Amino acid sequence: MHAAVIWFLIGFILFLLEFVLPGLILFFFAVGAWLVAILLLFIDFSINFQLIIFVISSILTIFLLRDWVKRMLYGKPTSKELLEDEFLGKIARAETAIIPGENGKVYFKGTTWQAASQDFIAAGENVTIIGNDSILLIVKSTKNV
Repeated sequence: MHAAVIWFLIGFILFLLEFVLPGLILFFFAVGAWLVAILLLFIDFSINFQLIIFVISSILTIFLLRDWVKRMLYGKPTSKELLEDEFLGKIARAETAIIPGENGKVYFKGTTWQAASQDFIAAGENVTIIGNDSILLIVKSTKNV
């Protein structure tokens, strides 16, 4: 069997393993193997040189292209998704009283945020973050959750 075919098969196996062990690393080793296979179609060189090309091209593609490919495949998280992960359902503490129709302040993650609520919330009371309007947090008393 020709060395180019062997490298192609190694790349194909690594590509398939990416689906079993996701992390977007094995894909770039597959690219490295395919690059060696393509080069072997035109130039015949030793196994040592093949391995060097494989390792260097795989590592270079990981460092240069992994973040870009990740963004292309998975997209960037939207601000709404970030809000859901970091804020929604979390507990904060009311720094000031929050009266329905008027904003108050809550302490969350080491800083003070503007907050609004449909409930009357006393200063010092724990609240649950249920939404946002730009940088204004919408909260609800933990007594009513």
